[in-house]
Formats: sequence, structure tokens, C-alpha cells
Amino acid sequence: MRYLHTMVRSSNLDETLDFYCKKLGMVEVRRRDSEAGRYTNIFLAAPEDKSAAESVKAPLLEITYNWDKEEFSPGSRSFGHLAFQVDNVYETCQKLKDAGVTINRPPRDGYMAFVRSPDGISLELLQAGDPLPKQEPWASMENTGTW
Repeated sequence: MRYLHTMVRSSNLDETLDFYCKKLGMVEVRRRDSEAGRYTNIFLAAPEDKSAAESVKAPLLEITYNWDKEEFSPGSRSFGHLAFQVDNVYETCQKLKDAGVTINRPPRDGYMAFVRSPDGISLELLQAGDPLPKQEPWASMENTGTW
């Protein structure tokens, strides 16, 4: 068995791609428009997974944008979350915070943080390797909202 992708729906494609690509740093690998189905699928990869995503078509994040307005409950906690390993959880959170993203669960432990996409999808950011030493302002920062 091999992990292929996780699909999340987007209610505003521009906001969704701004978050995942410009703010989080993912890259678009391929895109498919379906006139008959009236939707667009955009497949994204983490930069370090780009070559694998292009050659074996995994691991990927599939963004599905339905052209006709659709009512759905974005980001319910029953969905779970997407998880990304990062080189430095503090630097990643600072970059996201500077870009206007709320850090819902700060990396107080030097290891784990949570943020949400514009559509309410929860993203877990995990430090690669051992946790980093505790560092301010993260160590004393309170949670914001839910994740």
C-alpha cells in the first residue's frame, strides 16, 4: 500500500492557493479541469516531495474546487488534519504568522504546532528530528481558537 493524496475542498480557490502555495510553500504539480463535472482538481506537493509527486504521483494534496457554489461544512474536527514535517517549527510558524496566519496551537514544546487553512482545515506542523529547545514567544503563547 502507498499513500497517494488527501483531498480537501476549497470554497475560494484564490484564498486556498494563496495559503498552501504562497504562505505554506507548497508547489503545484498538476491541474485538471472537468467541464462535464464542473470542477477543478489541483494537486500540490511539499517542495521536498516534488520529484516523487511528479514521478510516482504521491504524496499529494488534492484541492477540489467546484465551479458551482456548494454548501459544505469546512474544517469539521471529524476530518482530522494534514501533517507536515518542517525543518524548524519556530521559523515556519513565524513565517506563517508574518503572513497573517493565526497560530492556533503554538509550538510551546518545540515540536508541534497547529494552524488552519482559509477553509478551516487543520494542519499539524511537526519538527523534524528531536524537539527544539523551548523558545519565547512560543513557550508562553496561549492557544487561539480550535485546531
